[in-house]
Amino acid sequence: MFSCVKAYEDQNYSALKRACLRRKVLFEDPHFPATDDSLYYKGSPGPMVRWKRPKDICEDPRLFVDGISSHDLHQGQVGNCWFVAACSSLASRESLWQKVIPDWKEQEWDPEKPDIYAGIFHFHFWRFGEWVDVVIDDRLPTVNNQLIYCHSNSRNEFWCALVEKAYAKLAGCYQALDGGNTADALVDFTGGVSEPIDLTEGDFANDEAKRNQLFERVLKVHSRGGLISASIKAVTAADMEARLACGLVKGHAYAVTDVRKVRLGHGLLAFFKSEKLDMIRLRNPWGEREWNGPWSDTSEEWQKVSKSEREKMGVTVQDDGEFWMTFEDMCRYFTDIIKCRLINTSYLSIHKTWEEARLHGAWTQHEDPRQNRSGGCINHKDTFFQNPQYIFEVKKPEDEVLICIQQRPKRSTRQEGKGENLAIGFDIYKVEENRQYRMHSLQHKAASSIYINSRSVFLRTEQPEGRYVIIPTTFEPGHTGEFLLRVFTDVPSNCRELRLDEPPRTCWSSLCGYPQQVTQVHVLGAAGLKDSSTGANSYVIMKCEGEKVCSTVQKGTSSPEYNVKGIFYQKKPGQPITVQIWNHRVLKDEFLGQVHLKTDPNNLQALHTLHLRDRSSRQPSDLPGTIAVRVLSSASLMAV
Repeated sequence: MFSCVKAYEDQNYSALKRACLRRKVLFEDPHFPATDDSLYYKGSPGPMVRWKRPKDICEDPRLFVDGISSHDLHQGQVGNCWFVAACSSLASRESLWQKVIPDWKEQEWDPEKPDIYAGIFHFHFWRFGEWVDVVIDDRLPTVNNQLIYCHSNSRNEFWCALVEKAYAKLAGCYQALDGGNTADALVDFTGGVSEPIDLTEGDFANDEAKRNQLFERVLKVHSRGGLISASIKAVTAADMEARLACGLVKGHAYAVTDVRKVRLGHGLLAFFKSEKLDMIRLRNPWGEREWNGPWSDTSEEWQKVSKSEREKMGVTVQDDGEFWMTFEDMCRYFTDIIKCRLINTSYLSIHKTWEEARLHGAWTQHEDPRQNRSGGCINHKDTFFQNPQYIFEVKKPEDEVLICIQQRPKRSTRQEGKGENLAIGFDIYKVEENRQYRMHSLQHKAASSIYINSRSVFLRTEQPEGRYVIIPTTFEPGHTGEFLLRVFTDVPSNCRELRLDEPPRTCWSSLCGYPQQVTQVHVLGAAGLKDSSTGANSYVIMKCEGEKVCSTVQKGTSSPEYNVKGIFYQKKPGQPITVQIWNHRVLKDEFLGQVHLKTDPNNLQALHTLHLRDRSSRQPSDLPGTIAVRVLSSASLMAV
């Protein structure tokens, strides 16, 4: 992975450090200077801030003191609880924080070798599809010799303050971290995919079956190394950081630091009774103000759990911001959960392996409206199909598909201020089995995401076998920006962008002819097919001018539902489209019958129930049966 890490702003950590050691100076970062411009992009600075190196703040500075822990972090004066909560989750995952803090042993202070310290650090973050290496110096903003932003319990521990400075450099300044999104930080730390869940909208507090299912998913994400955060939505400005009677804080991000089924009871009775409670542990980034309801630190409910079980869970009675609660109470009091799952693409893993398709795209404007790629959402029907389009295939009878679209972060410079995200989302349409060119009219909508001004939008959906088109859009037309599309399926999806609106014209077009008409055909199903007492194992083939579309086999039924669509670019519009039904056999498939379908522009969308005929006769075949076919459209090119 790290051989592919890109140097941010072309700053090479090793070269810069060697240069400083050779000149015997401490590094000063010209791209993120120790000035007020690195603190604010608007407003007045407030108290006099002095930038100090760790050696000027305390004696014996360290990157880590007694290792790394979720308890190390405390939020400072900027409203970035979302970032601190993400850091708390990160600290609980050794394999993850060692990616964010590379070469940590080499970066640690060595009191015995002060000459090899150059005042330079570097950290890795995943941004827009690649890992970037961010270099910083060790000058940190202080007031009265105290760190004003993220700081540790130990006065001489600086890992969290330095990670925060590197992240602020990516954002443009410290103030740009105010009021961000935990999901973004979790993705930046892992390269994973974040999935937001609205607990209120899903009514998880009252629906036990849905709640149990959600807990299993949360437990799986946690057990497989993912990061999780939770929050309580603040409806008004007055709600922000308002403390509830139960001790929780509104508009505030909490890190989930453990998820487990807790065994109740004592001794052998607990083992044989095997009663378990779904529980979750959270941490307030402030390092104080905890939940005071059932299963809080001093709650009498803990008497139901054996001492060994409590020790295994790490239950402590102190106001350190970390607390346990039942998952049911969490769903009742919290409004949102963010799961950042690490998508496993390794074939060597014992866990589920996903196939990932990763494509970069852009919403762009062009003088020629036909080449515009910023048409807005489906509300804008005249321009919607101008958006980028991507086709992918589900190759199993049914498959879980994960889709994430992420817009390129609006790099907020100290001059421009904080960048605002566009409202983005996407729709998914089930299209013809043989579609190769862009859509120009609506088809069956298989799924759609929400539209939100978040950096990324995620959707998890189950879809049957077939071909699908994803149309990522901004909410309003005319907005421009870059995006990254990630599609995860169980087997390769052959995901690619549809760039052409119609078959290309070549030097052979004048000789061989160019399509004059494009026709969409939908075969719904058949009836009266008999092969045995259980029916036929039938499938449909649609043919037209050498093009062929085949459905999946419908087993053991006399009334199969094919629900297969095909699109045909016809050089000879008068030629019929042939629809055949075959019976799947072990040695040789059996022909059951066919119909010749003429496209009638005056009778589109009508349902045709046609009798099957054999190949040579105009009479119905000996095998009785009918087939239901609908011609969806038949028109000149650029109509579908």
